[in-house]
Amino acid sequence: MIFYPYIMTDTISNQILTVKKIRQTILKLVEGLTEEQLNFIPEGFNNNIIWNVGHLIAAQQGICYLRAGQPPLVSMEFIENYKPGSKPSGPISKEKIDYIFAHFISTIEQLELDVTAKKFDNYSAWTSRYGVALNSMDEAIYFLPFHEGSHFGYLLALKRIQGIPSTL
Repeated sequence: MIFYPYIMTDTISNQILTVKKIRQTILKLVEGLTEEQLNFIPEGFNNNIIWNVGHLIAAQQGICYLRAGQPPLVSMEFIENYKPGSKPSGPISKEKIDYIFAHFISTIEQLELDVTAKKFDNYSAWTSRYGVALNSMDEAIYFLPFHEGSHFGYLLALKRIQGIPSTL
């Protein structure tokens, strides 16, 4: 097997920047919401606003770090609590909400540093639940904006169902 170390290109850097911009927009979208609004799970839904924000961190850590054999930037317990198919067992505390917001941008900034440092040269291919084959770190990074955007839509819906205006 020929080994090629992973090298970040301008295009990959642009994808990471796109994710960072989406996350900054999400932070504006949820700014000022109360703990109750962040934790509200409408009838017919499994999750709430803050779970979706935490899920984006956990999913990015799994897609990028765990699939490349790298230690995640958050605990495995955090990843388990926010992985696909999970749901909150009760209200998420103020301390955990603060933790999520504190790591929302920093995990993407660290991803860019780690990609630049070539830490992702051992990526394990897999297929997402959306049927997207991710065979390399490049493909994983290209997938992130799609995933972040879909949850942005969920966040808009969760605000709307509570009657909260979504002005950006």
